[in-house]
Amino acid sequence: MNVFVPRAVFMSLLTLFVLFRPPSQQPKEGLMTQQQATGPFDVKVSPLDPAFKFDENPYTRFSIDKRFHGDLEGVSKGEMLAAGSPAKGAGGYVAIERVSGSLRGLSGTFVLQHSATMEHGSYQMNITVVPGSGAGQLAGLSGAMQIIIAADGRHSYNFSYAFPEK
Repeated sequence: MNVFVPRAVFMSLLTLFVLFRPPSQQPKEGLMTQQQATGPFDVKVSPLDPAFKFDENPYTRFSIDKRFHGDLEGVSKGEMLAAGSPAKGAGGYVAIERVSGSLRGLSGTFVLQHSATMEHGSYQMNITVVPGSGAGQLAGLSGAMQIIIAADGRHSYNFSYAFPEK
């Protein structure tokens, strides 16, 4: 019973938030044309002590530390939780990272949410801007990011983004 009470409370609060937002927080109609930002980034992933440990198929937890270059100049910090069997070519991860910097001259912060799976060496990755997470000149930012890993291990990004019309 204790397991369901927090979930029920969370779902009730989420429902109230969605249904009864003040007019100033209602979604705005229409987004400007999608824009593209590209560039390389450096990433450091370090192991952290997992919150849960199992004998088989263990979870792994990592800190993420990135430095973006190009159209997005800045840094990010976050955490990743992964599971699976990389030796067998199967697994998945979720992550949250807070980006702080300048996107084509607009400064501020936003949060990226990752969800990815791998099976038989084939990847499916979804990285999106968390709605409402943009701050400073990046308030209202929405979008999705692709990560490209070259054969030599270098990382780059392709970020498709937009801001709401005013």
